[in-house]
Amino acid sequence: MYGFLLCRRDIARCQNDDVKRNEALGVLDQLHRAQNTFYAGGNSDELRRVLEPGIQWSVPGRNSVAGIYRGYEEVLEYFVRRRRIARDTFQLRRRDVLVGEGEKIAAITDGSATIAGVECRWSTVGLYEIANARVTACWLLPLDAVQFDAIWST
Repeated sequence: MYGFLLCRRDIARCQNDDVKRNEALGVLDQLHRAQNTFYAGGNSDELRRVLEPGIQWSVPGRNSVAGIYRGYEEVLEYFVRRRRIARDTFQLRRRDVLVGEGEKIAAITDGSATIAGVECRWSTVGLYEIANARVTACWLLPLDAVQFDAIWST
C-alpha cells in the first residue's frame, strides 16, 4: 500500500511539473514570438501583452546594451536599441527550457543578427520570473561573455 501511494504522489508531481513546463513554454513562446516580430521591424503590441508593466531586465557586460532596465518603457527602449544595432535582422531561437518548482525558469536561447555587415551568432541563458502568464523579470546570461560584449559593442 505504501509503495502504491508513493507512486501516485510521484505521478501527480510529474503531471504538475508537466503543467508548469507547458505553461512556461507557452509564455516563452509568446515572448520570443513577440521579440522576433519586434526585432524584425514590427510593432510592440504583443510585447506589451507578455511583459509585466513593472518588469526588470538585466543584461551584464561591457557593451552598448548592458544595464538594468526597470519598467516596460525602459525594457522597450533596450529592445529598440538592439533592433537598431541589428538593423531589423535580430532573431531568437529557444533551444531548451529548465523548469523547477518556483516562479523562475531558465531558457537556453540562440541569437543571430547581422551587425555592421557581419553575421553574428551567440547563445544565452535567460533566467525568467513568470507570474500570471507574464514575464516579470529577466536576467540574461551570455554563454560566452567576451563574444557577447564584442557583438553588442557596436
